[in-house]
Amino acid sequence: MLNQVTLVGRLTRDPEIKFTNDGIPVTQVIIAVSRGFRDNNGIVQADFVQCTLWRKVAENTAQYCKKGSIIGITGRIQTRNYENQEGRKIYVTEVVADRVRFLGGRPQEDREFATTSAD
Repeated sequence: MLNQVTLVGRLTRDPEIKFTNDGIPVTQVIIAVSRGFRDNNGIVQADFVQCTLWRKVAENTAQYCKKGSIIGITGRIQTRNYENQEGRKIYVTEVVADRVRFLGGRPQEDREFATTSAD
């Protein structure tokens, strides 16, 4: 089986680093990915994809990127579900990043960072 995703898009907001109870850095970002064609009104549509970044990938992205930065993400699709306060089951599909490449900005920022473990 193969579960591999590669996306290039713009961050929709500034990345914010958080830490799990065990002290592991994590950042959740949403990237806007162009669909690559225009609709009937001539507008290019985009998909907004939720991505989770762990450890050093999360730290570097939060440090070097901001809203509007162009990044490339490789990782895997992961699904999960939980029950909300009203007792309704909520399903989430997200990309868990293994690598992030900074595609805009200064040349020294255009580096690839990889986690030792995606979880």
